[in-house]
Amino acid sequence: MSAQDITVRYGGVVANENVSLEVHPGEIVGLIGPNGAGKTTFVDAVTGFIDYEGTISVDSTPMNGLPPHQRRRTGLSRTWQSGELFPNLSVNQNVIAAMRPGGLATLWRDLIGRRRGGSNEAVDATLRAVGLGDVGDTLARDLTLGQQKLVGVARALVGYCRVLLLDEPAAGLDSQESVEFAERIRAVVRNGPGALLIDHDMSLVLGVCDRIYVLEFGKVIFSGTPDEARKDPAVIAAYLGAPMETAHG
Repeated sequence: MSAQDITVRYGGVVANENVSLEVHPGEIVGLIGPNGAGKTTFVDAVTGFIDYEGTISVDSTPMNGLPPHQRRRTGLSRTWQSGELFPNLSVNQNVIAAMRPGGLATLWRDLIGRRRGGSNEAVDATLRAVGLGDVGDTLARDLTLGQQKLVGVARALVGYCRVLLLDEPAAGLDSQESVEFAERIRAVVRNGPGALLIDHDMSLVLGVCDRIYVLEFGKVIFSGTPDEARKDPAVIAAYLGAPMETAHG
């Protein structure tokens, strides 16, 4: 994915100003910054949920002018901060709902009789990829928080995914769950799609990302490797607060 000179305005407020970044297949790119820096706004722009200036492309295919569902079909997919699942549906059904043209409406029509099954090969393969191959028939409400987060990732991955945009996917996880989550994301990306990761867990971001962009007041103030980010004075002043020599994944 290539995003060039993305600018988002809300009246007189500029939420993103000429933000440019790239995500290549097989890599994880971090996007970090203080609260209000414009991270989620950028993801909303890339996925077509808000108006923006600039250009976005996936595998040289222009995204400008396409609504969110068409961007999804070209392989541009995302998770959401809230990430609510359908608690009374199985894991399989939650993932199926994300890939059906009619979403929950067509899924519900097919579930008359309240069957908990209803998987297919694409769903099974996606759940195996995120480490949930053995819980497909489990109700979403019965999962651990870490498993629920991975169902959200599976819903974004299922079908065709070239770029996976992860908006604070590890929020609420403890340190061990965060480590396990990072391992799953690394395994998924190793097998194909690129990923853009937004998260406030610096151990996760600095430990799993290949490259990092830092936003402050809607502008990119840094791009480089995690090691470079730990030592960059502008990044330390804007976000990290102190040198991150001991940060680990």
